[in-house]
Amino acid sequence: MSKKDLKNDPLFCRRGKVGGEALLEGVMMRCGTRVNMAVRQESGEIASEHFEYVPLKKRKKVFNIPILRGIINFVESMLLSFKVLTRSAEMLGIEEEESKFEKWLQRKFGKSIMVVIMPISIILGIALAIGLFVLAPAAIVKGIEAIFSVEIVGWVKGIIEGVIKVALFISYLALVSLAPDIKRTFMYHGSEHKSIFCYEQGLELTVENVRKQKRFHPRCGTSFTFFMLGLGIIAGMVIPWEWATVANPVLNVLIRVACKILVLPIICGIGYEFLMYAGKHDNFLIRAISAPGLWLQRITTREPDDAMIEVAIASLKGAIPEEFPEYADKAEEVKSEDNTVTDEQ
Repeated sequence: MSKKDLKNDPLFCRRGKVGGEALLEGVMMRCGTRVNMAVRQESGEIASEHFEYVPLKKRKKVFNIPILRGIINFVESMLLSFKVLTRSAEMLGIEEEESKFEKWLQRKFGKSIMVVIMPISIILGIALAIGLFVLAPAAIVKGIEAIFSVEIVGWVKGIIEGVIKVALFISYLALVSLAPDIKRTFMYHGSEHKSIFCYEQGLELTVENVRKQKRFHPRCGTSFTFFMLGLGIIAGMVIPWEWATVANPVLNVLIRVACKILVLPIICGIGYEFLMYAGKHDNFLIRAISAPGLWLQRITTREPDDAMIEVAIASLKGAIPEEFPEYADKAEEVKSEDNTVTDEQ
């Protein structure tokens, strides 16, 4: 479909309007500044909450500059994910029965176990990502050179390093997807994609209509991550492996790793711009670039059951109260301590 045809499409305004995320037994949907969470509780009821979240790019125009807004969005998305995942666990009722350790945490810090565990998990996750997807591929490449007593050209080593990184990433996702809880989260991920597709096509949001939709969406964070891996491979081809003033081979590898971490924000910014563009355009180039990420969603999404689809629909409708007024008051409103709307916004 050409750009002109897209603009004439009455449903074009719906593309990129809503984004989401799979939660613990639930789905978060975000439209504009409204964030809505829906979680299936053990009782079978769907609990919903919403709050206002205004990103920096909407509060200050300077933060809406291309590339820069992608970097900021990446950080804000991490923080928002931490917040909604923590809250979804609370809504699910995981914390109803408190252990002695949890009670001690509340007495000492005034916080619940999830609020303490989640930041630790994020820190460990970042450390694991750097070790597994940055340090390990570089070490393996150097190991190949040592084992076969060959000196590989720099840009070729960058390609080999990138292939190893992609292989490790796919293997990691495939492995964690075998865990029952992760599998269910990936099923909710599928329900999120299907419901958004249904909305973007202008269809009535029913379980039957949502069930028919694809679960692979070009604007998914999985596609964003895979595109970033591709950009990382290109960056790895130009970042030197050896530095003239550094004789220690281990130090050379560490400097290279540090350089790759430093260019990561720029890669995030470029990846964000592509993701936003891909969500609103459909042409051969976009489909070709998006294809690997869409394929990877075969791992990160699963076909949801009808109960999961119902949760995704409830979350989506609650995120757009102007279109679904019957859902406007169904979600409990909670105050966001870290994001307050002002007149300037």
